[in-house]
Amino acid sequence: MICSEEFWVLGSMVGSVLRLDQVLIPEDAPIRFGTDGWRGIIGAEFTFNRLLRAAKAAAAVLYQTYGDGRTPRIIVGYDRRFLAEHFATAVAQFLTSQGYEVWLSNCAAPTPAFSWAVKAEGAIGGLVITASHNPGIYAGLKVKGAFGGSVPTPVTEAIEAQLAQGEPPPVGEAKTDYQTFDPWPSYCAALRTHVDPSPIREAIATGKLHVCADVMHGVAAGGLERLLDWPIEEFRRDRDPLFGSGAPEPIGRYLAATQERLRQQHSATPTVCLVFDGDADRLAVIDGEGVLYTAQEMIPILIDHLAQHSPYRGAVIKSISSSDLVARVAAHHGLAVIETPIGFKYIGDRMLAGEAVLLGGEESGGIGYGHHLPERDALLSALYLLQALVTSGLSVGEYYQQLQLTTNFYSAYDRVDLTLTSLAQRQKLEALLGEHPFTQILDSPVSHWDTIDGYKFHLADGGWLLIRFSGTEPLLRLYCQGKTPEQVQHILQWASQWAVAVTG
Repeated sequence: MICSEEFWVLGSMVGSVLRLDQVLIPEDAPIRFGTDGWRGIIGAEFTFNRLLRAAKAAAAVLYQTYGDGRTPRIIVGYDRRFLAEHFATAVAQFLTSQGYEVWLSNCAAPTPAFSWAVKAEGAIGGLVITASHNPGIYAGLKVKGAFGGSVPTPVTEAIEAQLAQGEPPPVGEAKTDYQTFDPWPSYCAALRTHVDPSPIREAIATGKLHVCADVMHGVAAGGLERLLDWPIEEFRRDRDPLFGSGAPEPIGRYLAATQERLRQQHSATPTVCLVFDGDADRLAVIDGEGVLYTAQEMIPILIDHLAQHSPYRGAVIKSISSSDLVARVAAHHGLAVIETPIGFKYIGDRMLAGEAVLLGGEESGGIGYGHHLPERDALLSALYLLQALVTSGLSVGEYYQQLQLTTNFYSAYDRVDLTLTSLAQRQKLEALLGEHPFTQILDSPVSHWDTIDGYKFHLADGGWLLIRFSGTEPLLRLYCQGKTPEQVQHILQWASQWAVAVTG
């Protein structure tokens, strides 16, 4: 239940970040899909009417693409955001009137749980009301294909084309009602087929490992307890659509309080705190000393663990912003490496191409597995990471240092996000990068650059700087890998000052 005070605060947040011309968006304004679905400001871009238009177009394209004579069954799910369950119910009611067989979740759950439900129940697709890691003023719609992952770009383009053409006809006579279901049991059972929780539970019970979680007010609440069948201490477990006036994104700026809390516990037992984003498809980790480990550290560990201790083999897929240590560890195990633009849908596309895939991951925390779903899954990644720590007897930091030593590759990484106030600023930056790409960054010559996604400048000393624009928010993202933390910070500061000077 969301109280009137929360509604007022949400409205204040919207008013504080938007100009009047951004709020007054026509109902028939184009709906555009980003790297994973459509997202917009609640009450401005994202309204009930616009959502139902998008849902009907998406359902029609899902039927055209994956129907193939099957029952037009669609899974509808939602997260814990403001009005999420009401948006989802409206979609379920509307699609039922259009002849679709709709399964509506009876609770908030992880996005990968709905992707699993799509595949397990033989649906033509799924519609999930979530804005993932975005701030609380956003809502969103993720579209899942019959294979159990985010639909590829041609499908989202077809949805946008359908929206431009007008409303599609119903697929059949109106159904009497939708049915509800609990997505958790089947999803948890599926994850347990990949990871036996017993050794993890025993390590916790015998005091060898202390496990806790920061669920950031999102849908991962209670998830580890369900999977491990063991009580897990959770931070920020309650539903808060405002996300503490921040965002449910597992990055440093939103985790300072959790890091300090872990530092103050002074536990003699090795501690690992698993941090989940709003819809539980991204993961980070904090140790007992409050040190944050992102996917840049986790992915190499997971590759090493699975290559040694699982029956699965295959290529490793990485986004261009992922650490070069990923490729080094993959090569150490004789695994091929495939690089993609940023956005898990590109990794999912390669998973569906037919080649065996061990793991696909991106620096933002999304990691998926070819033997499970072409979809990032934070709870499965959490289980695999815990399994790796219990099997090795190492902490996250010790495991990562061991891999650096094994591959003789040492580096530092960080990312900075800069807010853009207008499309003109983005166009100006893009034009300048296209016409005058950097040939030197500070005292490091640029050896070459590529434009797979944004502009990635490779430095002669082995580091790199990536400049790209977010596909879901008005942000300029700066990514950097270098030899030392100091070098990384100097480069990011230099790039930030350049961007501010250009747009200012």
